[in-house]
Amino acid sequence: MLSPLSRWNMLERLALTIWVGGMWMSGYVVVPILFANLERQVAGEVAGRLFQVTSYIGISCLLILLLLKIILPGRKVMRSWQVWALLAALLITIFGEFYLAEAMRNLKILQPALEQGSEVYVKFARLHGFSSALFLVNSLLGLILVLTYQAIKFPGKNSHQKN
Repeated sequence: MLSPLSRWNMLERLALTIWVGGMWMSGYVVVPILFANLERQVAGEVAGRLFQVTSYIGISCLLILLLLKIILPGRKVMRSWQVWALLAALLITIFGEFYLAEAMRNLKILQPALEQGSEVYVKFARLHGFSSALFLVNSLLGLILVLTYQAIKFPGKNSHQKN
């Protein structure tokens, strides 16, 4: 039978895996395949929807991860770089979805075909570039968190104790 701490650690690993795996799969596997095989406008619409879903899943997973990191271990949690990395990733995801992506969707409403060189196209390209840079930052934050994963430990528990 698993101890309560082991269950929390499993939930933490699952949330981290879903967030980072989903982000990497959608951004670095699925979207390039879409653009390689579909008409550019269709690929862009599908990719936009995929990133929206990925953002909502990411926000959910990041909230779970933050709650587990903050509530379970106790007092010195705010000194943990992992908490700050998760908080940064959450803020980046929220900003990306509810400001940048929303602004890009609004520009697409103004000019669905996005004619190259138009004022709307230039604004869209600028927002898209910034969004892509933030996605890369989040991807790297996620990768670092996966590579340096440490299970939740309660203060005072022996690290060699089996959960």
